[in-house]
Amino acid sequence: MLVNIGFGNAVTASKVVAIVTPGSAPMKRFREEARKQGKLVDATEGRRTRSIIVTDSDHIILSALQVETITQRFFVGDSELPGKGKTETDEEEE
Repeated sequence: MLVNIGFGNAVTASKVVAIVTPGSAPMKRFREEARKQGKLVDATEGRRTRSIIVTDSDHIILSALQVETITQRFFVGDSELPGKGKTETDEEEE
């Protein structure tokens, strides 16, 4: 199952290990280490990073959506692909 992580980007649900908030110092170091190793994927479209998605292949994906929004999509099974449901603009207003 693919889960929308914002702006038309999606991840395979079975590959996700964790979804965490980016604000803490350890998460910032984790992100920089992934960048150095070439395992960082920035899916924010230039917006502020609101969540970090960790995959089973140790790739780190940055998303502009909040952790709660992405987590809800995993549990509901709602990928909200473009043309369905809320848009990214609607989510930013929440």
